[in-house]
Amino acid sequence: MIKFLPLGGASDIGASCFYLNINSTGILLDCGVDPRKKGKESLPDFSLIKNEPLDYVLISHAHQDHIGALPFLVQEFPHVIVYSTYQTKEIAEIVLHNAANILAKENLEQTELRNYTHEEIDLLVKSIIDVDYKKEFTLKGYAHSSDEEIKITFLDAGHILGSASIKIEFENEVIIYTGDINLSDQSLMVGADLTDYGKVTTLILETTYGATDSTKLGTWESESKRFAKYANKILHNNGSILIPVFALGKTQEMLSTIYSLLENKSLTETNIYTGGVSKEISNVYDRNKFIVNYNKKDLSLRNIPQINFNDITDLTNYNKQNGIILASSGMILKDTPSFRFTEYWLMQKKFAIFIVGYIDETAPGYVISQAKKNDLILFNDKPQKVNCTIERFYFSAHSKREELIEIVKKLNPQKLILVHGSEEAKNWIGEKILSINKNLKVYSAEDNTQIIF
Repeated sequence: MIKFLPLGGASDIGASCFYLNINSTGILLDCGVDPRKKGKESLPDFSLIKNEPLDYVLISHAHQDHIGALPFLVQEFPHVIVYSTYQTKEIAEIVLHNAANILAKENLEQTELRNYTHEEIDLLVKSIIDVDYKKEFTLKGYAHSSDEEIKITFLDAGHILGSASIKIEFENEVIIYTGDINLSDQSLMVGADLTDYGKVTTLILETTYGATDSTKLGTWESESKRFAKYANKILHNNGSILIPVFALGKTQEMLSTIYSLLENKSLTETNIYTGGVSKEISNVYDRNKFIVNYNKKDLSLRNIPQINFNDITDLTNYNKQNGIILASSGMILKDTPSFRFTEYWLMQKKFAIFIVGYIDETAPGYVISQAKKNDLILFNDKPQKVNCTIERFYFSAHSKREELIEIVKKLNPQKLILVHGSEEAKNWIGEKILSINKNLKVYSAEDNTQIIF
């Protein structure tokens, strides 16, 4: 008997954390935070497993919504053993230290949470056991009640550097947890190859783009051409372009895309501004490009000319030395560089904001993504006229909904558990799948609701 219990991230993008109890061996699949929330509200509900065994954590990748709560988990369960790919471990050191710096500036609901120190992060990262893609290893918890061990394999998910789907085999059960998965190539990362996944009995599937009409989504190549067309209009008019991006993944992919457009003369010569931890993460990409599936092994991101926007205190600089600014956060969350830039950009008639990735409807950036020039919007709790141009592009690091259906068809599971998406997204996927295969058992996962199989 296997128990599946979401502690967070079942019907949302944030705080992904899913508990598996396999013959009294306790395993967490991911341990993330919700970046839109503060304090205890941002964490998975660890109280749900206070009376359950917990032996291991398997991390699919190093985005904060999948790894950010790990230091808080270790405070409560110091004995837990953590596994990830080598690349995820390397990136985790950067993003968790950066998160500690951010949290130190916040009031963590007084005594409800204790922030973690940089020394604790160092110890945590050192303790993570890194494994190679496709290399099987076994787990057996302290109270494991079977002679047969649990087999684990990390498979390249094509999402960001180090991202993995996790294959879990025990007795007659073969579980695939996709994590964030992408079947299509990006500028740098190669799409997931499902032939490595094999046939499964239970599929735990992300549904990020389940509610998104794919006719709006082009290919990376077609979106790059459209990007160059609109960017040239702004740059030729001496305007600057703000691109809100995640420091991990989207920054590197967009940096590569912009540089390629500059190299083939599709994009007018301009300055590229970056900042924050994205440079450190880009260096990790460079170091690992020959180890993982990678599209541009001859490109070093560190060699692309970039100006650190943190060195520029006067925002009118971007009126004088125009360019393209890649700034986090991708959802334009408050107190981030992209939020501060957006406040200034909205007032500039020659400027533009290019939205290039997923934005949750509850995030400040969603209002921006839906706005047009001359609209009156509410931003930072006050009315604001949109003077700048706003364009929407789809450079996706997630599978389109038709690709999610393709994953289910190819893996042909007996049971399907839908997670990591809105109710609308999960409903679309679930209904489509059942119209194809009425015999498939489909679960729409809910936080704090156990599924037994």
